[in-house]
Amino acid sequence: MSAQLSIPSKKASVSEEEWQLRVDLAAAYRLVALYGWDDLVFTHISARIPGDEHHFLINPYGMMFEEITASSLVRVDQDANKINPDDFDINPAGFTIHSAIHAVRDDAACVMHLHTTDGIAVSAQQDGLMPLSQQSLFALASLSYHDYEGVALREDEKARLQKDLGDTNYMILRNHGLLTTGSSIADAFLAMYILQTSCEIQVRALSGNRPLTPIPAGIVDTIKQQAEQVTKGLGGKLAWPGLLRKLDRVDPGFRH
Repeated sequence: MSAQLSIPSKKASVSEEEWQLRVDLAAAYRLVALYGWDDLVFTHISARIPGDEHHFLINPYGMMFEEITASSLVRVDQDANKINPDDFDINPAGFTIHSAIHAVRDDAACVMHLHTTDGIAVSAQQDGLMPLSQQSLFALASLSYHDYEGVALREDEKARLQKDLGDTNYMILRNHGLLTTGSSIADAFLAMYILQTSCEIQVRALSGNRPLTPIPAGIVDTIKQQAEQVTKGLGGKLAWPGLLRKLDRVDPGFRH
């Protein structure tokens, strides 16, 4: 399937604000593929479209992350119904987790959920994420866990997921994967980059068969305030423009 050839551009038919959101979300999908965090056609990144309609953008089911474009993204309502019947179908079950979070977290403009190998490995470890790296501290400052209940299809799991997430921005879904939220697509991506990197470091550290040096508890306890000072606005103001320039060099098709 060639998304660029088969899907006409939506740029002229949506608002400028929505188009920029589409470009950023398509970029997030392409970056996930570029970094090797994708899982074929599974997992999702959703973004809320500003306004009172409670509409969201999500990926068309069956399209590889490296194929996602701004115009291929599907606009859906809170119940995963397509707004434009001519759009590709989505995976309604895949929107279960996202709709649960968007329903209770007005600050979560973007929700990113991935099945990375190292993320799942850490999710299966009883200790969860450990304070072994500077990167891990930023995630630990706002981290929650959700126990595995099987494939996320049941409506009754939503309430437990919402309760477990609370007001955190990082979540480890036990035996399942990683999830981050952000007030923008850039911030959700940056959070995932930090969480994923923390998991990669932990898996490598544990594989070294040597005694580990955890970060002292006192530093962990004070990291929340430090994290807010260091990372506030980082995704949108610094990292994201550079990531878009990177994509424009190596994979510019996301802007279609």
